[in-house]
Amino acid sequence: MKAHDFLTIRDITKEEMHETFAIARDMKADRSKYAEALKGKSLALIFEKPSLRTRTSFDIGIQQLGGFSLYLSPNEISLGKRESVYDVAKNLERMVQGVMIRTFAHQIVIDFAKHASIPVINGLTDYSHPCQAMADFLTILEKKKKLEGLKVAYVGDGNNVAHSLMFAGARLGVHVSVVCPPDFEPNAVAMQQAVEDAKATGAVIEIVHDPVAGVKNADVIYTDTWASMGQESEAEARKKIFHPYQVNAALMSHAKSDALFMHCLPAHRGDEVTDEVIDSKQSVVFDEAENRLHVQKAIMYQLMKNVK
Repeated sequence: MKAHDFLTIRDITKEEMHETFAIARDMKADRSKYAEALKGKSLALIFEKPSLRTRTSFDIGIQQLGGFSLYLSPNEISLGKRESVYDVAKNLERMVQGVMIRTFAHQIVIDFAKHASIPVINGLTDYSHPCQAMADFLTILEKKKKLEGLKVAYVGDGNNVAHSLMFAGARLGVHVSVVCPPDFEPNAVAMQQAVEDAKATGAVIEIVHDPVAGVKNADVIYTDTWASMGQESEAEARKKIFHPYQVNAALMSHAKSDALFMHCLPAHRGDEVTDEVIDSKQSVVFDEAENRLHVQKAIMYQLMKNVK
């Protein structure tokens, strides 16, 4: 990667994405080849949002590359509150070789990367979830043997996951339909950027409000929870609005017969997806989760290998 940091899919090119996929697949095939790739190097893990997959995949991933991690909880840092983002960045750049941040406001990772001389990886913000999208498209590539020309129908809230899927699809030539209720569309700037990026690959990035129309001829149906972290107070109201967008067997029947089902997890079974779908042969949610480990190892390797 030419980029110093990985804050959004738009930081890297189509060619760099495919290079990352290739490294991730190589790591997945033979872990021993990279067992000392980041020997002695340390990664600070800043968590202001809890996580199963992000915590485990980064923690285990850096160890499998020969490095080690330091977990920093909200109680220890509280970015911008207990201590300024600038001061935290300036402290950590002298002690570790990379930082992963999982937080709320996207501006925090932007500011942190601006002030830190070491690589910064976005583990999730309210705006973007780039590592998830990289794992998603790696999974699709493994299952479908190609990416360009496929259609991904994302069904649900136009959130951070939707943004990253749009950015990745635009880069890779994958059509992405965001199927959502009115007033729950993706961020307007994110949509504009994705549509602009898609001109180079011919991908179609669109918003569709009709669930059946949105998933028609889809190669992949993807969903996420209806209320993200920080939106718990809206959960009950959102259930009523999003119920017609539940991914169930009836909705899956309108996609291609061999369509994959994907979910970034955690899943609220019975809400955005039924057990019948998430536990079906079409579901690849656990392959997708595993690929977080492999793709993030590839990202850490590319960004951190030359850091002293």
